[in-house]
Amino acid sequence: MQRMSAMNRKLIQNLAETLCKQVKHFNKTETECLIRLFNGLLGEQAERRAAHGLDRVRFRNILHNTFGMTDDMMMDNVFRAFDKDNDTYISVKEWVEGLSVFLRGTLDEKIKFCFDVYNLHGDGYISREEMLQMLKDSLIRQPTEEDPDEGIKDIVEIALKKMDYDHDGKVSYSDFEKTVKDENLLLEAFGNCLPDAKSTLAFEQHAFQDTLN
Repeated sequence: MQRMSAMNRKLIQNLAETLCKQVKHFNKTETECLIRLFNGLLGEQAERRAAHGLDRVRFRNILHNTFGMTDDMMMDNVFRAFDKDNDTYISVKEWVEGLSVFLRGTLDEKIKFCFDVYNLHGDGYISREEMLQMLKDSLIRQPTEEDPDEGIKDIVEIALKKMDYDHDGKVSYSDFEKTVKDENLLLEAFGNCLPDAKSTLAFEQHAFQDTLN
């Protein structure tokens, strides 16, 4: 049993060494901690599914319980942004890469991440319909409003006016990037898809506790 855990430790160290060369923002020790956390989460899944990686349900639990996300559509979109190869599971590499941007990304990396999350159809544009869909999900409806959809449509038109630099009726990556560089607060214009500072700190303290002692 002891030999097995020593071997396991060696495997994790080797994997961490490889990954931390490919991924920015985490050193080797932090990468090791994230791999161990990933393995722990896999251990809670059915064995058959664990072989593929972290499934959507387990990942959504983390987004909900650790990062306070409540919007179903947004959680699914964040999962999709992490799941680079679209195999419906998050591999250990996708986990470390995704968290590197999610927790510690530069503004440029976060712009790309948010755009990928908001680009629901994966066609390289955020369309009017996609904006409507996301805002409908993320804005809390007031029971007194006669037609909340009208209010959301107005917000979409304002967003398009502000972001659509080439006036083609949709927001391209360069439109989105230019808008956010001018006004950082618009990074999460269509829904919360990044953790706040408090959640990030709590996650890192939990994940990296071995390194803090």
